[in-house]
Amino acid sequence: MAKKNVGLPPLDWLRVFEAAGRLGGFSAAAREFGLTQAAVSQRIGNLEAWLGRSLFVREARGVSLTIEGESYLPLVQDSLRALERNTEDLFGKSPRELRVAGLSSHIHALVLPALSAFLEMRPKVRVMTDSMARRSSLEEERTWLQIRYGRGNWAGRKAKLIAPEILAPMAAPGVSWGAPVIELRGERPGWQDWAQVAGIDELPAGRISFDSVGHAITAARRGMGVVLGSVPLAAGSLQTGRLCRLDLPELKTKDGYWLTWPEDRVRSKRQRALIDDFLLALRGVA
Repeated sequence: MAKKNVGLPPLDWLRVFEAAGRLGGFSAAAREFGLTQAAVSQRIGNLEAWLGRSLFVREARGVSLTIEGESYLPLVQDSLRALERNTEDLFGKSPRELRVAGLSSHIHALVLPALSAFLEMRPKVRVMTDSMARRSSLEEERTWLQIRYGRGNWAGRKAKLIAPEILAPMAAPGVSWGAPVIELRGERPGWQDWAQVAGIDELPAGRISFDSVGHAITAARRGMGVVLGSVPLAAGSLQTGRLCRLDLPELKTKDGYWLTWPEDRVRSKRQRALIDDFLLALRGVA
């Protein structure tokens, strides 16, 4: 196929080529743009004639990229993303909504206390939250901005630390060491791990056990014993005096609370600035 033109092909042809290459077929690209398969095929044929190169191999079972097509696709994708991002930066409107998902305990302990400061920074932004009952639900959640607990290494997602996880003995005012310990089941280090670090041979007996750190902290606020509580999640109770840290060693962990989003989702400066402001508010209360 001889080269017929030089310069930049029409943008419409490039967008259809990118979709067909990304989705692996003309039919899928047609559905994405609301076109017929014949219209997609015609645009790609026009692009190939313009470039003087075949970009797809047409076979009975479908199409596949040629070597030239495989080389051209990432260049077109990068260029389209840059054009979209720069157009949004120059002409786009400021984001009017921030929607964040997370475990109910994280929304309650981290997001709610940060809202006043964030809304003061962003008075025209509407905030929406989606609370999950289980961590596994976050993988299926459509809300792309999420608060997660862990080590910040989720495939395909960027993550910025809100606060590292620190565990410390805490209790309601008037409850001292020697009261029953409140046990917490799950992935966090427990009382036995803390005792090794603190050099304590024998722990007070415990009579209640929870699988939620939020429930364990609530029980401690009610005077039911001493909890090895999350300092970031208990920050509000500690600041108001409903809980007090005991004069005992704390236990630092390798985990933390993170604000995360898909790597390819935040494209414009305005979106990044909105997330940065939200992160600043979250860090102010954690």
